[in-house]
Amino acid sequence: MLWELTNDRPLYIQLIEHIKLLILSGEYEPGQQFPSVRELALAANVNPNTMQRALSELEREGLLITERTNGRRITGNASMIESMREELALSKLDRLKRELKQLGMAGDEPMEFIHSHWDSCDTP
Repeated sequence: MLWELTNDRPLYIQLIEHIKLLILSGEYEPGQQFPSVRELALAANVNPNTMQRALSELEREGLLITERTNGRRITGNASMIESMREELALSKLDRLKRELKQLGMAGDEPMEFIHSHWDSCDTP
């Protein structure tokens, strides 16, 4: 798991976004055991308190569930995960649409551009 953290935004927000993306993309299965705060903090090279703050927010959102004796799990609610995934994808699509409009693309031009360049835009 590659953690690309920057100094331009609070770390805990970047951690939330990164972990949420891992869950929504299927990196973690619904109901799967989630790594401990210490494991994640070590992997991300952040303070465990910062990681705990991020995980607490993901619990509040319902993506993570704490079990007293078993640590954390990914929610088993697959429809909630799919709904959040679609919401995130729509927000990214909305952003792309606004940016293409700022470049002067109008009408069918943005979709034609996307279709003609889709396969050549594979990024790691």
